[in-house]
Amino acid sequence: MAGSDLPLQEEGETAKFVATAAISKQDSGILPYGLSLHLSPNLLAAPVFSVPPLVSSLLWHERMGVGVVVVAGSVGKQGLPQGLWVDTRTTCRSLIIHTNNNSNDTDTALSLLEHAGLWKLPETHVVVVGGTAGVEAVLLHHSLRNTIHAIYLGVQPYTHSLSQPGPRLHSHTSQTAKVNERVKVYRRCPYCNSGKTDIQFVLRGNLTSLSIPSKVFEAHLESLNGHRLRVITLSYFPYIDFYRMPGQPRGGQVTPLDSLDYRMLTTFAEVLNFTYEYWEEPNRNFGDEKADGQFTGMVGQLQREESDLTTIIAPTPGRIRAVEFLRLYPSDVMIVTSLKPKLLPAHLALIRPFSDEVWLGLLVGVVVWGVILWMFQRLWVWMAGGRGVPFNEAIMYGWGALLERPPLDPSINVSGQMLVGWWLLFCLIISTGFRSSLIAHLTVKSTSDTLESLRDLVEEDNWGWGTEPWLYNGAALEYFSKHTDPVVQMIHKGMEVLVAKDALGKVLEGGFSFITIKNYITVLVATQYTDARGDTPFYISKEELTFLASFGWGVRKGSPFYKRFHMIMHQLDDAGLIKYWTDEVIARRVRETRHRIKIWDDSREVVLGLNHLQGAFYLLFLGYTLATLSLLTEILTHSRLR
Repeated sequence: MAGSDLPLQEEGETAKFVATAAISKQDSGILPYGLSLHLSPNLLAAPVFSVPPLVSSLLWHERMGVGVVVVAGSVGKQGLPQGLWVDTRTTCRSLIIHTNNNSNDTDTALSLLEHAGLWKLPETHVVVVGGTAGVEAVLLHHSLRNTIHAIYLGVQPYTHSLSQPGPRLHSHTSQTAKVNERVKVYRRCPYCNSGKTDIQFVLRGNLTSLSIPSKVFEAHLESLNGHRLRVITLSYFPYIDFYRMPGQPRGGQVTPLDSLDYRMLTTFAEVLNFTYEYWEEPNRNFGDEKADGQFTGMVGQLQREESDLTTIIAPTPGRIRAVEFLRLYPSDVMIVTSLKPKLLPAHLALIRPFSDEVWLGLLVGVVVWGVILWMFQRLWVWMAGGRGVPFNEAIMYGWGALLERPPLDPSINVSGQMLVGWWLLFCLIISTGFRSSLIAHLTVKSTSDTLESLRDLVEEDNWGWGTEPWLYNGAALEYFSKHTDPVVQMIHKGMEVLVAKDALGKVLEGGFSFITIKNYITVLVATQYTDARGDTPFYISKEELTFLASFGWGVRKGSPFYKRFHMIMHQLDDAGLIKYWTDEVIARRVRETRHRIKIWDDSREVVLGLNHLQGAFYLLFLGYTLATLSLLTEILTHSRLR
């Protein structure tokens, strides 16, 4: 923004200071690209304040960007947020706070920054100018808890020019400021003291000759120095799984097991040098929005800043307003789990080559053709005389031709022969199709139709469906309840909510389908409902329902490490590790669970049945056969000898 764009008052010392700094820097040609200063009218409307000469060097620092000057105790609670974030001419990448060594005013100004939402913008540069006694009170203030780039310039007591307040600023004679004060520069260092925020002394110098290096503003979070993150989670394999101590209630600290999120968070921890602890969400709830804009479940804990991040959640418009979202992997899809199709009765194989409509069409066709042939022949007899064709012969000829065994041609004229010829051609096509289809149905066992989609469920008679309680909330519930498709609305109205064990039990009874997440049910069926030969009673639909754009982690608003997490996530995705880990985790869990079930089955006492001992009976029958043959041989031999 050019110096002429500044909304300045007239003749005041503050206005003259800002205008001089802006115009002189612009005219000198050294104004950094994209760098400007803007004082909001809301700030200038506050009581008149003086800016120390030291601020002039900060306003044009290459790391600061657009600046807003805030003076402790001079701005109202409503004016500050509007001056910082609402004004479209200000990108607000930096704040310069001038304190007046009054602890009450300083605390008030920082509290106003909290109200203005500074904690949501961790990348904002903050420079505080004040006395040396207020370093810790300012840099460790709660309003700066997420700020990465913050320095404090502790100035020894100094005198500066004073302006008289009034309805407008007027020029007047100013006292000459002393310029021999000493300045100490401190930096706020997130996660420096064993993962805790600390204050670092940077340098000292004279007020007039102080030069702040660019690296002072560089606070890249390459390491969190052992900082402990609190992770809120719920069990959702293969993304996350954990172990809860026997007897321990929900909501306590849990031990993570091998899963996709566990591997990724372990990698993040190794790169950024932090530790973490898993806490279970007591109600197994992802997060539902209430009327007042507050959330329940895992999203609610992030919104209240009770936890640092969550394991897998899905983004929704409401959640994105409450927390940051870190996209990690494509969303899982929903599928329909039903009972595996049954074999159709073998005695119906003769009628299965054609559909009901075709059989009905053939029946009607035989009758109609016979009637038309009979009517044509009757009409000819009425016109020309002679012998007619009986009605039963016309019908039986049509039926016999269809069976490839027609009686003698009953037609007595050309029109009748034309009807017979085209009917024989029709019968040839029908019989050829029937024979080929009949062979296929006799050699390949036919099964009932599979249920592939939600539409198939609603079209079935007396059919039910359901899903799990932990899944049917948050984003999934919002999808079904707000969807405009009539099929989805019918599914929502008839949805039963029950745990997976009960749902799969109802599926085995028939007339019921289980709607759930693909990866989740695939592992469950493969580990608990599949025998050693790979047979399972369940059928998982091939058609998939994508109800969410993506899955990822939720991060509390203003988290300083969010940007670093985002960079590492992209590196893992580009390397193909996320997909590789997903497949490996699923395969490993299936392998381990089935091995554990096999060991348990082998340890049980097994009652031997006919299937175990059928070989012995086969040997017995073979012995009977050999003994019978031997007896016959002996009888024949004995008869010949006699």
